[in-house]
Amino acid sequence: MKNSGNVRVEDLWVDLEEFQLRRINLRIKAGEYFVILGPTGAGKTVLLETIAGLFEHSQGRILLDGEDVSLAPPERRGVGFVYQDYALFPHLSVADNVAFGLKLRGVDGAGVGERVNAMSEMLDIKHLLHRRPSTLSGGEQQRTALARALVVEPRLLLLDEPLSALDPETREGLRRELGRVQRQLGTTTIHVTHDFEEAVALGDRIAVMNEGLIVQVGSPEEIFRKPASKFVARFVGVRNIFTGIARQGEDGHGMLSLDGVEFLVVTDLEGPVHGSVRPEDILISEGPLVSSAQNSFAGRVTSIADRGAIVWVTVHVPPEFTCMITRRSLEEMELKEGTEVYISFKTSAVHVF
Repeated sequence: MKNSGNVRVEDLWVDLEEFQLRRINLRIKAGEYFVILGPTGAGKTVLLETIAGLFEHSQGRILLDGEDVSLAPPERRGVGFVYQDYALFPHLSVADNVAFGLKLRGVDGAGVGERVNAMSEMLDIKHLLHRRPSTLSGGEQQRTALARALVVEPRLLLLDEPLSALDPETREGLRRELGRVQRQLGTTTIHVTHDFEEAVALGDRIAVMNEGLIVQVGSPEEIFRKPASKFVARFVGVRNIFTGIARQGEDGHGMLSLDGVEFLVVTDLEGPVHGSVRPEDILISEGPLVSSAQNSFAGRVTSIADRGAIVWVTVHVPPEFTCMITRRSLEEMELKEGTEVYISFKTSAVHVF
């Protein structure tokens, strides 16, 4: 449906005295679902509100479809905004909430009703149109807020932590719904979250933000598998992050040396580096494995953290590796603190940066 929605943020600086956005550069394609991921206080919402026109910036430009909207008021930017607390008008019905932006734009009565019905049907809230927001569940309120933002056909949709206030089951359902509706409408979307699973499930690309800076942009796979810094690696749950020396082995393999242990790795880097291994990429066994994994070490279990469906097992080689296994594997191997085990992982499982 949408052919517009290209976004360019060029060298954007925002100074709020106690906090700054610095050197923000982004290119977002029309129809893309773009996620800004980062911890609380990273500046994600400030960036979103600056794009919407709610904050002034001291330097840089914001372009929508090539048009510089840096000085345009929010209502002239063609942007829809959904907050995590929904921001619905409590005195209006669901129907009037959804219709609010259309009426501001002077759409005639018949056109308003037609578009409200179509959007409420798409978001499965048609049966709620007569209700007031206070009588709705959190998921129903968020659907109403989405309908209100989308019914005016914005060229850009901004979502600020839209799922964070919902219970896990509702959140999962609405996450799928967001993806479906965005694909159906093709609206360029920028979604802010601190939840990595949410970012991976929805994002075509992800920008990781920290302390007012964009520190990495890439596909979910790139962010997940090839973090560019220790901060990104920790934030996306790598857990095993090491500092060592990289060199090229005689057989052409890269080597990473640390704590007297050498890993086989895939890298052209040499000298001081970081290496990371995701916990789910490490196999634990009671004896040496015959497998394609070229890194295998004997170690001892030093701690076990039971998290229900999964279990975190720390194995001291040295160094210490955190491994992720299922509860069933824990029971079958009868693991406990002090158990002697082997760990193994492939050369390709080690990311060197």
